[in-house]
Amino acid sequence: MTWNLPNKLTVMRAVMVPFFVAALLWKDGTVYGLRLLALALFCVASFTDYLDGHIARKYNLVTNFGKFMDPLADKLLVCSALICMVQLKQLPAWIVIIIIAREFIISGFRLVASDQGIVIAASMWGKSKTVSQMICIILLILNFTEGPLFLLTKIMIVVMTVLTVVSLIDYLAKNRKVLS
Repeated sequence: MTWNLPNKLTVMRAVMVPFFVAALLWKDGTVYGLRLLALALFCVASFTDYLDGHIARKYNLVTNFGKFMDPLADKLLVCSALICMVQLKQLPAWIVIIIIAREFIISGFRLVASDQGIVIAASMWGKSKTVSQMICIILLILNFTEGPLFLLTKIMIVVMTVLTVVSLIDYLAKNRKVLS
């Protein structure tokens, strides 16, 4: 493995996940200071997702390790956060199942495409899904229980779920030749 900056950022993101989860779930998420620590860890980890990709492309530091580990670290962060939200009773399990299923389907689809020499780039729908997930998770960590931010959280849950399904349909429709 090449220990360049993007790969270090990716590994750092993966290493942050258990600390994020511990801070979020400590005493069932009731310690507000730890919720803020979880929020900070999530925001830093999310930013490294953007940063490592940007640096890797700009300075031609793309590696096979990064191609493998970056999406894995992203999925680990997001899925861990969403599963925590089920445990904290802030999200219904069926929404998280849809999101995780979509990730498995797309990962498998990309693997089949890769065997055929086809690279499936992230689409606008996939990027929108990711942004909606990040915003939604941040709002859920903050745990608003009333008012306009509570309503915004509920709206973002719907937006995140819809974009998850739309992005899956978009990937499959645009790349159906992979399965034929």
